[in-house]
Amino acid sequence: MPAVHHRTVLVDGHEVFYREAGPADAPVLLLLHGYPTSSHMFRHLIPALGDTHRVITPDHIGFGRSAAPSVDEFPYTFDALTEVTRGFLRELGVTRYTVYVQDYGAPIAWRLALADPDAVEGVISQNGNAYEEGFVPEFWTPIWAYHEDPSDENERALRPALERDAVEWQYLHGVPDPTLVDPDAWEHDLALLARPGVDRAQLHLFGDYATNRALYPALQEWLRASRVPVLAVWGRNDEIFAAAGAEAFRRDSPDARIELLDAGHFLLESNLDDVVRIIRDWLRARRA
Repeated sequence: MPAVHHRTVLVDGHEVFYREAGPADAPVLLLLHGYPTSSHMFRHLIPALGDTHRVITPDHIGFGRSAAPSVDEFPYTFDALTEVTRGFLRELGVTRYTVYVQDYGAPIAWRLALADPDAVEGVISQNGNAYEEGFVPEFWTPIWAYHEDPSDENERALRPALERDAVEWQYLHGVPDPTLVDPDAWEHDLALLARPGVDRAQLHLFGDYATNRALYPALQEWLRASRVPVLAVWGRNDEIFAAAGAEAFRRDSPDARIELLDAGHFLLESNLDDVVRIIRDWLRARRA
């Protein structure tokens, strides 16, 4: 199995932690994580794909082991996270890649693609939304409300999302056999969420999420024009991003491969072997 390296690089004055495996000259797979996790969510996927690809996955600023400056020192927006990711790729000399996105990783990848369309050779979306159909209203209503009015009342409605019950729920909901999910996954997230000031950073990102929806028409036009290969491998029981968000990719990418698995938001925790098999098959089909 390929060795996984754990490294740090300085980007615009901020330390960015990342994991990497695979040959330096192999095609690049860029893995972008979501909330509330980090590159840790890919800890098993990285070596599983590192025999044929250079697999790289950074922790976003404010997440994982990357720097977590205060909200006074860093603008916690998806534009800002994208700029750091762009600088990260520049530091590593990566100019072309297939991007694997989950949750927050999706809007970062969409910005990268719109800024440099030719850099993206393929898209793998694992519960990473690009369509209005994917939003589960019960989950997103308080986030939209906070974007419209970041009042104390609306903030109080969101703060439970930073706490143990909500983080654990993200891992366990929709999983037929919860004993497959390693509790260390959410314990890792909770420990890093508890760093001073990270709560404010995460609230800023909750408030900024609505800006991602404005990108969707341009992104969908890029999908149609570029005909970039798309794989949506999704936990169909996700109560954050519904399976309709995966199926919607076919509207603009008629040849997209859609795989809906009996799992929840953090599909890799319960269905790693299925995901690896599907990705390998999709990658082989692209080379054929």
